[in-house]
Amino acid sequence: MAQITSGARAVLSIPFIYSSFQYLMGARCIWRYLANDVMHVKSSDCVLDIGCGPADLLAYLPENVTYWGFDISEDYIKKAKLRYRERGHFVCKLLEQADLDTLPKFDKVVLTGVFHHVSDDMAHKIVGLAYSALKEGGQMVSVDPCYAQDQNKIARFLISKDRGQNVRLESDYKMLVSDIFKKNKTHVVHRAWIPYTHCYMVCTK
Repeated sequence: MAQITSGARAVLSIPFIYSSFQYLMGARCIWRYLANDVMHVKSSDCVLDIGCGPADLLAYLPENVTYWGFDISEDYIKKAKLRYRERGHFVCKLLEQADLDTLPKFDKVVLTGVFHHVSDDMAHKIVGLAYSALKEGGQMVSVDPCYAQDQNKIARFLISKDRGQNVRLESDYKMLVSDIFKKNKTHVVHRAWIPYTHCYMVCTK
């Protein structure tokens, strides 16, 4: 199973509780770092957010950015539409190549916390879609929890309780993209409080 959605974790499917939990876990700092220091989005950019959830990242992107968010949760998409109105395009469905055929090419494709929820096979499919969606020179950017050597024990414990059941090492995340994106960089950030570890990837077409 790639994701646990039963028991106590089931409440995270409720948008308000999900966002509140994310804030408690320091998500604001992560989104700000992702937007400002990793993605480097310009106001003229076109951004595709795969697995966008309630689109919390959009609040940290330039006001005039063209934003498309896809997610399979009707509740998450409903919350995104209520919050952002006309600022973005929010689609409740699993992204497929047929969708990309009708969309513009993108400067950035972002995946926040997606890969640790899916198998290697599904991850490879998503990476292929991201590559297809990008302009030449465009970038796929992702962030996921990861395991690491000499990791804070509290961080490792918290990550082990994540809904996603495919948390990987940095090297394993890199293997997901290396066959398609020849230009790829990864780095790991250890957060001191609340202790947590994330792997960031930037892949250029």
